[in-house]
Order: sequence, then C-alpha cells, then structure tokens
Amino acid sequence: MIIIKENINIKDFHLYNCNKNIQSSSIQHLISNTIKNPKKVIKINNFLLDNQNDSNLIILLGKLNHLGIGISIDEQKAFEFYQKAADLGNSYGIYNLADCYCNGIGTSVDKQKAFELFQKAADLGNSSGINQLGYCYQHGIGTSIDKQKAFELFQKAADLGNSYGIYNLGYCYSHGIGTSIDKQKAFELFQKVADLRNSYGMYNLGYCYSHGIGTRYCYSHGIGTSIDKQKAFELFQKAADLGISIAQYNLASMYENGNGIKQDNNQAIYWYKKSAE
Repeated sequence: MIIIKENINIKDFHLYNCNKNIQSSSIQHLISNTIKNPKKVIKINNFLLDNQNDSNLIILLGKLNHLGIGISIDEQKAFEFYQKAADLGNSYGIYNLADCYCNGIGTSVDKQKAFELFQKAADLGNSSGINQLGYCYQHGIGTSIDKQKAFELFQKAADLGNSYGIYNLGYCYSHGIGTSIDKQKAFELFQKVADLRNSYGMYNLGYCYSHGIGTRYCYSHGIGTSIDKQKAFELFQKAADLGISIAQYNLASMYENGNGIKQDNNQAIYWYKKSAE
C-alpha cells in the first residue's frame, strides 16, 4: 500500500480500479475527500509524475488533468496518460481512451476507434467497457444498431455490479429495448441503482413513484404506496442536487404545484433556472 504524506491512499484508488465499476465522479470524490488544498495537489501530481511504473497511477494522472482537480484542465495530457495506461494493458485506461475518441477529449472524434476500444476493454472484463459497448450497440456508435446485443451487454455489466449497467438495464425493461416491457422489473432495477447513489437511477425511481410505475413491488414488501409524491420529491431532490437537469425541472414543477412538498414559488423559480443552465 502506498500512502503519500498528503493523505491520499493510492490503495483506495487501486481498489476502485479493480472493482471495474470506477467512474469519474468516484475518483473526483476520492480526491476531493483526501486533498484539501492546491499545494497538496501539486505535490501529489509531482509524485505521480515521478512514479509512472503503475498503470493505475498513470490513470490517476489522466484524471487530474481531465477533470482539472487542483490543476488546470489539460485534455491533451489526459489523453496521453490514458494512451500510456492503455498501452500497458490497463482495461480502465483502454476504457478512458475510448471515451476520449468517442467525445473528442484531447483528440479528434473517431467513433469507430472508440467502439473498437470499448470492445477491447469489455473483452478484458471491464464492466464500464461492457456497459459502454452496450450503449454503442443501442445507438449505433461505431457499429450497426443491435438492441438485443445492447440488452445482453447491459445485463452483463449489471451482473458485475456496474451502476450504469443496472440503470441501462432498467431503461431497457422500461422502454422495451431488446426485451419485452416490464415496468415492475424496471422499477426494481431503478431502486437498486438509486441505492448505489446513481443520479439517473434516483431520477427514474422518482418518476416511477410520481406516476405509480411498477410500484406494486412496494405492496408486497410493505414499502409505501403505488403512487408516492413525497417519495418522488425526495428522489428528485437527490438527483437535482447531483446536477441532473430533468430532475431539477421536475423538482421545480413539484414546488410550483405543491406535489409532495408545500408549494413554494421561490424554490420553483430557483430550480427552473437551474434546470435551464
């Protein structure tokens, strides 16, 4: 275990990576909880630059530059670090490199290259790569649309505990993508992913409670009622606080109409403005 004096535990990052469910927000949360001032960030950045014998540390360097944590955002450097980690066979480095090609981060957009790299990361068992490969098949990114294949990949990612895989699987059941519509199953999956603090899962679970979708599950488990506006409000609030614009809009609407919360026009205006930013 490597512990830098500045109080960032590199083993924690390594465990995140081995979990194959790592997300940018997870690393940002890890760093923000362990780094309290810019001077420490600079020292840690220098330490990482001097210890590039571990592909996990190289990815962390990429994230520091990609997210601009304590240093200026430098997408070109982030791309180069992800490339280096990918060249060392790190599945999450490959995944991040694919994301760069998919979204033009530090390089030009190349959907075909992104698809190939997501496939490579998926082949190495990276759950984020598996989930994103499913997204490629769902939307025809770098490949032809195959909704059945997308559903199967989301199921595989979900089975590995990937929160976005669980969310996408719930979305498939909710909308009949690659499978038959099953609102009950969708509700259960949105509940599961919301428990993992996935913001999109929170929003969709709130929508289920707001509209009574799939909530027969609640009766059999003694949880609330089929339509629960207060529960919907609480979930929209959580998702809104995490920056999900559609949740912010729904939260504003609930404040405006007094659904699940006392009517408050000032709060309604605030959240409508936030959703439009």
